[in-house]
Amino acid sequence: MNPPLASILIFFALPEEARPFRKLGAAVTGQGRAKVVVTGMGARNAERVARATVAAGRPALVLTCGYAGGLNPALPPLTLVFSNDAPERVATALEKLGARAGRFHCESRVAITAVEKRVLFAETGADAVEMESGVIRKICAELGIACVTLRVISDAANEDLPLDFNRLTTPEQNLSFAKLAWAVAAAPGQIPALLALGKRTSAAAGKLGAVLDQLLRALG
Repeated sequence: MNPPLASILIFFALPEEARPFRKLGAAVTGQGRAKVVVTGMGARNAERVARATVAAGRPALVLTCGYAGGLNPALPPLTLVFSNDAPERVATALEKLGARAGRFHCESRVAITAVEKRVLFAETGADAVEMESGVIRKICAELGIACVTLRVISDAANEDLPLDFNRLTTPEQNLSFAKLAWAVAAAPGQIPALLALGKRTSAAAGKLGAVLDQLLRALG
């Protein structure tokens, strides 16, 4: 049975990932036809928030969305990838919107270097890596709730990130702007790469938001 829009939960790890969809999908979320929830980074935050949210009202469909690092060398930045076990109607709609089915691997840390990504690709065969969807999908599986991962590639398999973001988080796995400022001050040569990454992730979030908005309309 196709899920009604009123019972769709959309999880993001970061406010920046969710912001474009919040604007584009205001007509849907404003009518209570879907709900956006920001969990914070990492499995611990995702599990805590997802369990509490699902317990408050059992949804028919969960979407876990945001950025992902590319592991498959064939996937350029801004590629949209969805979990290959998505319900047929959702998969068909996403394919029409230009997304491709694939496999995700969840890690406890951000994959920083091309070498790390190459090793993960060889070990897992996954197309992309992220940090939150695995635990959200596990919760949904326990409760018999359909769950689809939809992520946009923010950095390709052959790219190094300009900073080790694993060193720039708080114990709660939130980004520490104080640590980020110190890291930038210590490596000013990385500023152009950071600005380029920021521009790209903004474009990636925009593309993800547009596809999500169209997906909900297609499921209407």
